[in-house]
Amino acid sequence: MAAFFHPSMYGFNVTDKTFDYDNRPVVPIKEMTFNQWWFHGHLDYPPNDGDIFELPAGQAATAELACHRGATSYHAGADGGDIRDPNEPNNPCPDSPTDAFHTTGLDDVKGCALAIAYKSDVGDVVPEDFVIFSVNQTCVWNRFTDFQVPERMPPCPEGGCTCAWFWTHSINSGGQENYMNGFKCNITGSTSPTPLAKPKVARRCGKDPQNDKIEDFPGNCTYGAKAPFYWFNKERNNMFEGFYSPPHYNDLYNFRDGPQDDIFEDSYLSLPIPSPDAPLPVLASPSTSRTGTNSSSAESLPEPPKKEKKW
Repeated sequence: MAAFFHPSMYGFNVTDKTFDYDNRPVVPIKEMTFNQWWFHGHLDYPPNDGDIFELPAGQAATAELACHRGATSYHAGADGGDIRDPNEPNNPCPDSPTDAFHTTGLDDVKGCALAIAYKSDVGDVVPEDFVIFSVNQTCVWNRFTDFQVPERMPPCPEGGCTCAWFWTHSINSGGQENYMNGFKCNITGSTSPTPLAKPKVARRCGKDPQNDKIEDFPGNCTYGAKAPFYWFNKERNNMFEGFYSPPHYNDLYNFRDGPQDDIFEDSYLSLPIPSPDAPLPVLASPSTSRTGTNSSSAESLPEPPKKEKKW
C-alpha cells in the first residue's frame, strides 16, 4: 500500500478511525461503489484553503509517496509520529520489505501517474475530465518521486485545477488493486494557452510476455491525451482487463516515462483509429510529443530510460 502525501490532498487527515472501515489514503480501492472509490471517498475531507500542489510547466514536481504519512515530511500529527529512516531517507516504507509497496524489486515496479482536470470546483469533476500528464515508471520505489510537467501546460482557471495520483501495482506482490489520491493543484510558469485534448482510453499495445505477446504493436496504441485507469471496481470502470492482467502506467499502454507532451489539441496532424495494422499518427511538430511520428520521418517508439535504485 502507498499514497501521495501532501497537505493539498483530499483525506490528508483521515485515519483508520475516520470511517467505519479503514479508509486511509494508503488503503487500496477495489470492488467499491463509485462514491467509495472516487477520490478515495475523501471529498468531504478537503485540504485547507491555500494548500495547493504547484506544478511548474517544463520542470519536475517532486511528490512524496509512502506507505504511511509518518514516513513523509508531513509526519507531524500522523499516528505513530515520525517513522522516517535516517539511513534510508528515500525509502517509501521504512522497516518494511518491498512487498509492503507491492513489488518484488526494482525490475517489478509498474509505474504511476498524475492526472489533471481543468476545473477548480472538485464537485464539478467527473472521471472523463482527467488527463494523464506525467508518468514515472520507477514507481512506487522512491519516497521522493519526480513527475516531469509538460512545458506547454496551459494555466489553470481561477482557484486552481484538480489533480489526482493513480497507481496499479504488479500482480507479483499483492492482489488486484487501484490507488487514487486527489489533490488541489496549480500550473505555474505557463506560457501556452493551448487546451488539452479530450482524453481517450488507453489500449494495451506493448510487449506482454506474461500473456505470450512478445512483440509490441505501435499502431494499436492510443496516442495523445489519455484517461486514467478506472479498473476493478463495481461502478464506472473504463478498463475491463482480466483478474491477472491489470493495466499499468508504462509502455504496455503507451504511457512513456516522463511528461506526456502529446496531450494538447494541436499535438497531431492525424490520429488514425488504432488497430494492429494502423499507420502511426503524424505529429504537428516533433517538439510537441515524445511518441508517434513527425511529418518528415517515421520514428520508432523511444525506449524508456534505464531504472536505477536511489535509496
